[in-house]
Amino acid sequence: MKRLDYLWQKWRAIGLLVLGRNGAALAVFDSMLQRWPDDAYALASRAHLRMQAGDVQAALADSRRLVVLRAGHASTWFNHGFMLEEAGLWEEALAAFRRATELGPELDRAWYGLGLVLIRLQRYDEAVTALKRNTELQPMSPYGWYQLARIHADRQEPDEAVKIIRRLKGFEPKVAAQLERETGLLVRGEAA
Repeated sequence: MKRLDYLWQKWRAIGLLVLGRNGAALAVFDSMLQRWPDDAYALASRAHLRMQAGDVQAALADSRRLVVLRAGHASTWFNHGFMLEEAGLWEEALAAFRRATELGPELDRAWYGLGLVLIRLQRYDEAVTALKRNTELQPMSPYGWYQLARIHADRQEPDEAVKIIRRLKGFEPKVAAQLERETGLLVRGEAA
């Protein structure tokens, strides 16, 4: 019976989210956490909703509790890093993304998040390493490539930026064109 009650509450919250009733879903998650205080699903969902609503401190409190409960889960650390980054807590975000990449070296989003935080901290060599790993794991996503090209262009390494723009022209021509506009590098020729 307890399991059925839990499932009912969970599906009720999901239904409310589908209907766009985030406040009502948040109340369900609050209720679930009163009954099942260590439930990772309810805690993660409530943290996400609180962050969306702008209640950053409460969201981070939930997220911090969640990484204690699920310390061995890369995705939990990634989500925590994302929230910390959104809150502008760069050093804490850096530590969370690093932990996510240690636990889940295949988690491309964590490498991307790590790269973005390193850029914010002006640690460009480390950012390049993280973003290269992201692009190895997700070669058809333009995001890591875009950030890499920007770093190379900003560091006066136009040849490296041009290689990336040329590559992007092969599968994301709009992003390549945006980079050309932003960097002033006009790239001719076939995609690499």
